[in-house]
Amino acid sequence: MRHLAGDRGASPYTQRNYRQAVAEFTLWHREVRGTPPDWAGLNRDDFRAYLRSLGRRHLSQPAIQLRFSALRSLYRFLVRRGSVAGSPIRQISLPKPRRKLPRFLTVDQMLNLLHAPARAWAAVVDKGDGRSRESDYLRDTAILETIYSCGLRVSELAGMQMGDIDWQEQMVRVRGKGRKERLVPIGAEALRAIEAYRGLLPETSAGATPVFLGHPLRKNPIAPRVIQLRLKRYLASTGLDPGLTPHKLRHSYATHLLDQGADLRSVQELLGHAHLVTTQVYTHVSTDRLKKAYDEAHPRARGSSGSVG
Repeated sequence: MRHLAGDRGASPYTQRNYRQAVAEFTLWHREVRGTPPDWAGLNRDDFRAYLRSLGRRHLSQPAIQLRFSALRSLYRFLVRRGSVAGSPIRQISLPKPRRKLPRFLTVDQMLNLLHAPARAWAAVVDKGDGRSRESDYLRDTAILETIYSCGLRVSELAGMQMGDIDWQEQMVRVRGKGRKERLVPIGAEALRAIEAYRGLLPETSAGATPVFLGHPLRKNPIAPRVIQLRLKRYLASTGLDPGLTPHKLRHSYATHLLDQGADLRSVQELLGHAHLVTTQVYTHVSTDRLKKAYDEAHPRARGSSGSVG
């Protein structure tokens, strides 16, 4: 795990998932083989048997992919360190997961959601609830504006620092997966929201490095889990599915860009995708919407008759 965190710059989520995957294989090997795994002595048949056991548990294809990604990563590390001669799972082919079309909000739904924290704060004021802090609601507005303006992953947003923002050029330096950095534009509305939030913080936290704080009197960044929980509240208040995650706002960002004519390569760079195929899934969404609009609007789309003039 130190290798993941240090050399590869893996996120805490990846580290946790990989740790659990390796522990799960170790437990399986103990139960089936009666001993802990000898990584240098395992062969392809061992991992084929493990793959069959996962299939019998009816795990989803992405869940199986995750477990084998963790084991492959472990073997790459062991090979580089000289602990094993090669990887016994290198040539094992896994069932390809079906790529689901991303869920996203419409532009109107997104705009409604962006105003949800302000409406929630107005309701708090009306009730006279002295326990709530206005800065929390301004922070939430700034968070929603920034995710939608920049298409950030929740971990990227939580890791944003004040020094990452170029206010003059309206650009943000983003630290993405694998410690890869990219520059993305940030809109004026998001910058104004950040400025309003930061302006309400007390003097003791004015120099805090993280952009979004978990508490106005401390300098710790907001936890991704808190962002998820706050978003659930705002989704519910706007009549949207509270099960939607912050990542769906990133999906909305990408889909809206493509709908307005942005080219695929540019969207790939903005999202920080290593491979274009990851971005291409959004083109299916946009294409489906174009087809629907065509079917509904074109007089010849459904075989209706019309005159040629």
